[in-house]
Amino acid sequence: MYVRFSLRQGMSWLLCCCLLLGLSLACLPAPAQAATSVYTMSAFTNANESNLYMYQSYNATNYGLMKGPAYTPPTGLIRDPSIMKHTDGNYYIVYTTNWSGNTIGIASSPDRNNWTFVRNVTLSIPSGIGHTWAPEWFKDTDGGLNIIVSLSPGNYENFLPYKIAASTGNLATTSFSAPVALQGLGPNYIDTFIVKSGGTYHAFAKNETTKYIEYATASSLTGPYTFQRAGDWAGWGSWVEGPALVQLDSGAWRIYFDSYTDAKYYYSDSSGGFLAWTARKELTALSGTVRHMTVLKETGQPGDVRRVESYNNAGYYIRHSNYQARIDQNVSPADDARFRIVPGLAAASGVSFESVNFPGYYLRHKNYALVLEKDDGTATFKNDATFVKTAGLAASSGWSSYRSYNFTDRYIRHYNNALRIDPIASAQEKADATFREVTP
Repeated sequence: MYVRFSLRQGMSWLLCCCLLLGLSLACLPAPAQAATSVYTMSAFTNANESNLYMYQSYNATNYGLMKGPAYTPPTGLIRDPSIMKHTDGNYYIVYTTNWSGNTIGIASSPDRNNWTFVRNVTLSIPSGIGHTWAPEWFKDTDGGLNIIVSLSPGNYENFLPYKIAASTGNLATTSFSAPVALQGLGPNYIDTFIVKSGGTYHAFAKNETTKYIEYATASSLTGPYTFQRAGDWAGWGSWVEGPALVQLDSGAWRIYFDSYTDAKYYYSDSSGGFLAWTARKELTALSGTVRHMTVLKETGQPGDVRRVESYNNAGYYIRHSNYQARIDQNVSPADDARFRIVPGLAAASGVSFESVNFPGYYLRHKNYALVLEKDDGTATFKNDATFVKTAGLAASSGWSSYRSYNFTDRYIRHYNNALRIDPIASAQEKADATFREVTP
């Protein structure tokens, strides 16, 4: 939510003082910023296994492209990129560098968009190892930073998961331990992904012989692991790989996996432990594009996910439909009427409306009509997508109106259910231009 400066809050005197003195609104306290979860996906694609693509979501289901390609390593591949945020405040990916060999790659970014090569790490691996695949970051509850990696002696078979541990926090210079095998996860398992819940380590790995993702647990990171479920125990099917888990705001766990033979990506949820999962659902926007990804969840990001209800059409909410903005009731899909209300793209004193269904797309005015478009980075777009939140023109208590940032005599209003920016004068127009933000 954002703080509204109005008489009923006893703050208008400060605004008046600023205006009388010719000062900008920057003299006012910054609007409060609410917390929301942001899910960042790192992936390579069917089209190119040497390019990194970055996606973002606010509900762990609808992902929008942040940047792609976002990074290309100096040499080799960038398969199976695993993302984490380190103690130095930077983001890091670790990835498979080649089909054969004993190296893994690391790259870093301050903002998830601009990546820099850090180093290739040569593993001190057991003799005879020919393939080093699918490295995954794992932060233990004791603060230890590890990489879980799949090693094979050759011929793309008999994979086993191993753990290597970083000795210091500086990933550019730290040494990594010799690989330690995870006991009980054999003899042919790859793409091992581990999460810790309570005192138990939960491992999800692809059985490379049967092509199923199977589930094992242990009380220690290195095992011994005991398989709890095997075969097609969760109904995810065979010929699936690359499991990646993230915990949702509800506390449920979500698993993503790659059905590589039909070029589709799926997810499934578990809310009662790790033994029962919902039927798999396709990530339709990403199927056929992304391969073997991981997801990083961060909380406390600025922005509020809200629905915006009309004042004079109760039960009607602002939504996008075919990229046009309008008000409707009984919106389906529901996320078409959910927006992340963030500090204005052109001025933090304003607000912008980012689609939850299409991250990176914002409401902006074009020829006075409101449309949903992807931020192209231009000043024109940012100005058109920024609005100044004011007390509601028809009712101030609990209601708001939104004035255009660059057409200061016009407000967002609905007309024949379509949204546009217009000058407001009559009581009808004031009612059309008044809304309230509602928690979904």
